Amino acid sequence: MITAIVLINAEANRIPEAAQAIADIEGVTEVYSCAGDVDLIASVHVAAHEDLADLIPAKIGKVPGVLNTDTHIAFRSYSRADTDSAFELGIEGA
Repeated sequence: MITAIVLINAEANRIPEAAQAIADIEGVTEVYSCAGDVDLIASVHVAAHEDLADLIPAKIGKVPGVLNTDTHIAFRSYSRADTDSAFELGIEGA
């Protein structure tokens, strides 16, 4: 499974509609509206890298109100739960 984080700039007056349209696209698991340099952040999960080409420019990029996207592909996932469970198993750093 390939995970990508997509930073999205959108027209200010279309952010809610664009966010919902993006959230409705298959492969998009979450969309957040946020403050900062971008308007929306989408989490995407696909089976193969080639699927990103079909999903991001062809679908997300074509949503009305989307101005541009910046995609970051995840290599590895870390979470507090992962860290806590490793210590419960007795795995500690050297």
